[in-house]
Amino acid sequence: MRIDFIKCHGSGNDFALVDARGVERSDGEWGRIAGALADRRGPVGSDGLLLLTDGDASHAFGMRMFNSDGSEAETCLNGLRCVARAGFERHGIEQALVRLKTTSAEVWRDPDLAPGVVTVGELAGPASLDIDEWPMAIGRHQNVQMAIAGLSSERLFTAVAIPNPHLIAFVEAIDEAELIAVGQRCEAAPAWLPNRANVSFVVVRSEEELFVRTHERGVGLTDSCGSAMAASLFAACLTERTRFAALVTLRNAGGLVHGCAQADGMVRLSGNATWEWQGSAAIGLDRGIAGDVVVERHFNDEIGAWGAAIDGE
Repeated sequence: MRIDFIKCHGSGNDFALVDARGVERSDGEWGRIAGALADRRGPVGSDGLLLLTDGDASHAFGMRMFNSDGSEAETCLNGLRCVARAGFERHGIEQALVRLKTTSAEVWRDPDLAPGVVTVGELAGPASLDIDEWPMAIGRHQNVQMAIAGLSSERLFTAVAIPNPHLIAFVEAIDEAELIAVGQRCEAAPAWLPNRANVSFVVVRSEEELFVRTHERGVGLTDSCGSAMAASLFAACLTERTRFAALVTLRNAGGLVHGCAQADGMVRLSGNATWEWQGSAAIGLDRGIAGDVVVERHFNDEIGAWGAAIDGE
C-alpha cells in the first residue's frame, strides 16, 4: 500500500502525519505502519505516527498517536499541535476540541512565537497523581518526591499522568546514561508497572525556565516529549520549584515551548507545529518496512524559520 503523509515536528519531536479521516484500518495495521515510517534506519524515520481522525458531535476532529514500536499512546502534546494545525487547515477553523484516545483537549491557533513559525496553543489535563490508574503497584496511591525501589535508583520521583504516565526527577545535571537505564527499567514493563511509563530528568534553571530530557515510552531517548514537559511543569509547581499560573519556558534538546500550569491540574502549552516535507511511501505490512519514498514538496521557509527561532534563543 502507499501512504501519503506530512513529515512534521513539534519542538523537535518529529512525526509522519496521515490524514486518516474516513479510513478504516485495524489498530494492528496502524501499528505496523507506524513501525515502518518511524524506523530510524528506514527512509523516513520519526518518533511516531500521527493520525488526523474524524470528529463527532462534540469534537471537530480527533487524533491518534502510535509510537515507533507500534504501541498507541494516550496522547502526545507535541504531536497534538501538528494534528491541530492539519485539522484547522482542512476545516477552515482556528480553534477546536479534539478527541484523544481517552480524553479531550482544547487547541487554538496562537500568535507565531517567532516570524514564520506556525504556533498552536493547547490545554491538557487535569494532571493526576493517582498511580492506581496506571497502574503502578508500589504500595501507595501517590508518589511525590519519593524513591521507587523497582527503579534501582536513589533519585526522588514525582509520578504524574496527563494522561500519559510520567516519572519526573529533578536533577542538578542530566546524566543521559542514567536516564536511559531508568527508562529501560520502565520499558521492560515489570509486574509493578505493566503499562510502562515515560521518565524525565529535569534541571530547574530558574523559576521561569526548566530543561527537560525524556526517555519516552515506546520510543526511547527523544529530543522532546510534549506531555513530559507538561507533567514536568506541573511537578515543578507542585514541589514549589516554580509557581502555579506563572509563564515558564520549557526547553529540551529539540527546542522549546512556553507553558503555564494551574493548581487544578490543567496545563497550557504553546509551541510550534512545523511542516518539513510532504510525500508518500510504499508500506509493506507483512514486513513492516517503508520504501519507494516520493517527496512532493519541501517546506524550506518553515524549516528556516524554526532554525532561526532556535538559534536566536
